[in-house]
Amino acid sequence: MYDNRHHVILGFHGCDEETCQRLVNDPKEFHFNKNSYDWLGNGMYFWENDLERARQWALEKQKQGKIRKAAVLGAFIDPGNCCDFMNSKYTGQLADYYVKLNKILDDMPHNEDVKSDPHKDKLLRKLDCAVIEQMHKEISIIQEIEHRKLGFILTPGFDTVRCAFLEGAPAFPGAAIKLKNHIQICVRNPNSILAFFRPRLKPSSILAA
Repeated sequence: MYDNRHHVILGFHGCDEETCQRLVNDPKEFHFNKNSYDWLGNGMYFWENDLERARQWALEKQKQGKIRKAAVLGAFIDPGNCCDFMNSKYTGQLADYYVKLNKILDDMPHNEDVKSDPHKDKLLRKLDCAVIEQMHKEISIIQEIEHRKLGFILTPGFDTVRCAFLEGAPAFPGAAIKLKNHIQICVRNPNSILAFFRPRLKPSSILAA
């Protein structure tokens, strides 16, 4: 009853300029990630209300040679039925899905550090991703059973997944607040994206060529 969010989230997605142009120009386009290390499972990722963090990420990928020209894509997102891991209702369910996945797999994945990360933030969240995908899979199975027996679905799937990520160096000596702290939202349902747009950047923040 209280699970659906009734407001629009402003999200920012760091990407290559070509990808950005394609998504803005074609409203039917959607970029669905299926990386095993994406911490909130499969979908399209956005930094919630944080253009600067998306800009930094895109520039880092450009320097690493993973994208040709850094860009930032904006989106108006309707969270819909949101699996919000900043809500204890959802975090409390994760252990059950972990147990179920552990019974299925002989070799469970692990969250891993990136060698270049001095802060050891476990940026490769392979375990988290696998557990969350197990959750989505079980919801799909329940939906199939409901549809077969009832002719309609009582258990809705999640349109989006949302959580805070604590990352980076301390903001000051001894601080628990990290410099790269952010909230991300993973969009699974393309219809949750109401529109893509190119954000206006301040002259001092224009992406490097």
